[in-house]
Amino acid sequence: MPSLRIAIARAIDKSRSNAWIKSMAMNFTTAKSGSLDHQIPEERVDCLVIGAGVVGIAVARELALKGREVLVVESAPTFGTGTSSRNSEVVHAGIYYPRNSLKARFCVRGRKLLYDYCSEHGVPHKQIGKFIVATENADVQKLNAFLSRGIENGVEGLRMIEGFEAMRMEPELQCSKALLSPVTGIVDTHSLMLSLVGETESYRTNFSYNTTVIGGHVEGNCIHIHVSDTKKLENCMEGCDQLQPEIVLIPNLTINSTGLSATTIARRIDGICSGTIPSSYYARGCYFTLSNTSISPFNHLIYPVPEDGGIGVHVTLDLDGRVKFGPNVEWIGDIDDVSKFLNKFDYSVNVDLAQKFYSEIRRYYPNLKDGSLEPGYAGIRPKLCGPRQSPTDFVIQGEEIHGVQGLVNLFGIESPGLTSSLAIAEHLASRYA
Repeated sequence: MPSLRIAIARAIDKSRSNAWIKSMAMNFTTAKSGSLDHQIPEERVDCLVIGAGVVGIAVARELALKGREVLVVESAPTFGTGTSSRNSEVVHAGIYYPRNSLKARFCVRGRKLLYDYCSEHGVPHKQIGKFIVATENADVQKLNAFLSRGIENGVEGLRMIEGFEAMRMEPELQCSKALLSPVTGIVDTHSLMLSLVGETESYRTNFSYNTTVIGGHVEGNCIHIHVSDTKKLENCMEGCDQLQPEIVLIPNLTINSTGLSATTIARRIDGICSGTIPSSYYARGCYFTLSNTSISPFNHLIYPVPEDGGIGVHVTLDLDGRVKFGPNVEWIGDIDDVSKFLNKFDYSVNVDLAQKFYSEIRRYYPNLKDGSLEPGYAGIRPKLCGPRQSPTDFVIQGEEIHGVQGLVNLFGIESPGLTSSLAIAEHLASRYA
């Protein structure tokens, strides 16, 4: 691995510049294999993990523990700057997902692995439990369905309680019935990723930041991954339609774990049938924080019945007791490829959204005072279903689907991706390590 690190260091200027050229190429295309400059260096790699979010890091760790030599490339200056750091930091139980789906299986298994890992490695976390609440009669039937589904999925401790019991436990809550999930919790996501990175680096694994995968090609039954310096891609002006990679990596195993750009990267690998790559959609979710109070009005997480595209504007507590509400669902589109590669999404929170948040939150928290919500942060969900479409499962796509030896694509890894991360890693390592 030292020779590979030296090769990448020489071939790619790992500048940590944050410059962003707004006139980014909308018609950006990666050079095809036949047009590559023959002077571009090539390096063979054992395992290449593209993307250093929580799932990518977990996969790299598990492969390294199995004895594989791993290189992780990440377009950002550090790990976990995308979806992994812009979520609710909730450890989900596994209630919402269809029986035997990957989401159900990985969430239930991943939750147990995650709690064990956090306990063993001193990662801050807390199993505080959550209520899914019915605020109108039509919601009660949905709660019963979630109870049945959760039990089928193997979620422990679920029970339906009457509204008066829930409101006795949470005096600020208003509901007619509630589903109590005692195994739901919260975790310090940054501390988790920091721990995983540190452990992974101790097992023959290197991380190359400011390093962007811009595409690839298949040649002689081997996948060739085209890699560019992030700064060069940021400075790519309109008309840069044949960007040459600065190095080509030839891995034995490639895990495409790039979240928001996973489908885009797959489409830029010459040799993959486009029909095997699912459509991608993006949903922004905004959070507001509760101000003007030093004491949380709730001790549990509070969730309404799920809505289209998400699981509703809910109450989340962090490990310091601060309260945040969110996320909502805002469908976005027309994102150019370079922005996907470099995570240049619009993460602003429109202050005018607060009025809608007040009305949503007061359904179960009627004492929420005017002026107590402040804009927090936003995240983007990489979804495989669009507005008013049925929810989709995680997609773990290997050679048996797309026909490219040694390539595994992880598509649609949204919630419960954080909770599922160690289980996804366990699954991949059992198949490919």
